[in-house]
Amino acid sequence: MPVLVMKFGGTSVATLDRIRRAAKRVGVEVAKGYDVIVIVSAMSGKTNELVGWVAETSPLFDAREYDAVVSSGENVTAGLMALTLQEMDVPARSWQGWQVPVKTTSAHSAARIEDIPPDNIRAKFDEGMKVAIVAGFQGVSPEGRITTLGRGGSDTTAVAFAAAFDAERCDIYTDVDGVYTTDPRVSAKARKLDRIAFEEMLELASLGAKVLQTRSVELAMRYKVKLRVLSSFEEQSDDAGTLVCDEEEIMESNVVAGVAFSRDEAKMTLVSVADRPGIAARIFTALSEGGVNVDMIVQNIAEEGRTDMTWSCPTDQVARAQKAVEDAKSDGIINYHEVIADTDVAKVSVVGIGMRSHTGVAAKMFDVLSAEGINIKVITTSEIKISVLIDRKYMELAVQALHDAFELEKAA
Repeated sequence: MPVLVMKFGGTSVATLDRIRRAAKRVGVEVAKGYDVIVIVSAMSGKTNELVGWVAETSPLFDAREYDAVVSSGENVTAGLMALTLQEMDVPARSWQGWQVPVKTTSAHSAARIEDIPPDNIRAKFDEGMKVAIVAGFQGVSPEGRITTLGRGGSDTTAVAFAAAFDAERCDIYTDVDGVYTTDPRVSAKARKLDRIAFEEMLELASLGAKVLQTRSVELAMRYKVKLRVLSSFEEQSDDAGTLVCDEEEIMESNVVAGVAFSRDEAKMTLVSVADRPGIAARIFTALSEGGVNVDMIVQNIAEEGRTDMTWSCPTDQVARAQKAVEDAKSDGIINYHEVIADTDVAKVSVVGIGMRSHTGVAAKMFDVLSAEGINIKVITTSEIKISVLIDRKYMELAVQALHDAFELEKAA
């Protein structure tokens, strides 16, 4: 039988009624002739509750025990889903990560999947099981301990299973009905996309779009897994949601596919750094070792052997970044006059594979922002993306103006 992977997020399984609704969707696919692998998240809010219990019990917790506690939310959902399907006379059973097994690294709370041998589940399919409900977000380390994959890990679990079982498709059920040209809460003109290329989705996910977890899109692109994002709260047709697929499967698309944004950005500048080989390496090695996720980087023109170095990072990492560079200065690794942090900025990006073959996107973007009186602080580009840092108060205005300028409300 062909295999279909269906993943249900926390809001889709938040109550017993929602689990029953999800189970009915699974039953529809079984009736079509699929063997189905269902990946489930913990019921909405449960993971946060479990994390809170761990932190309250042991502020300096053992990461192995953290994983043992936090992974339990998915186990509950998987068991309840299996019971629900059994009540519907659909042959189903639940699987925890170690039973499959989902083999991962030993990096507790941030493990990576290394292998998913399909033999155990395939054997049960051969015996007549129609649905395998797998607890998402979890696996087993080489030492035999439970591991978790980090936030959003259930999306990654689903794509990994689709790759391991050569599934026809991986359906991600969530609380939105697809991928939009931008956040509909910011622009009323946002349009749902029927299809989007892996590369575009990867850029949008990494730039602030919350629909799919970045690692899951990376995995889907690597193994050519077709992803479909759709709502668990609406009636479905065969063409519902948004299909994330190869660029070749999209007949025609707009030059720009979407506008992404991130509110929680900070701009940091080291003033008067020595301009000589190796200094940038020292700065960003110190930041990396301090656990700072650096995004945009700009180095100013040097004057009299000194220059300024600017980068962006999440606002919640500003203190960590300041400590990293101050420690490096104290140790004599780098020398600078001062460090300036601007925590009132936002990142706005336009993304589209059509930018590879069309000129003028950057000029148009900058003209639009200029016409709205929005000053650009930092610019970075890639083959299919242009990102800018601007004052946070102008973020929504910028998104709306760019969405209008590139006519994203219109289909290609």
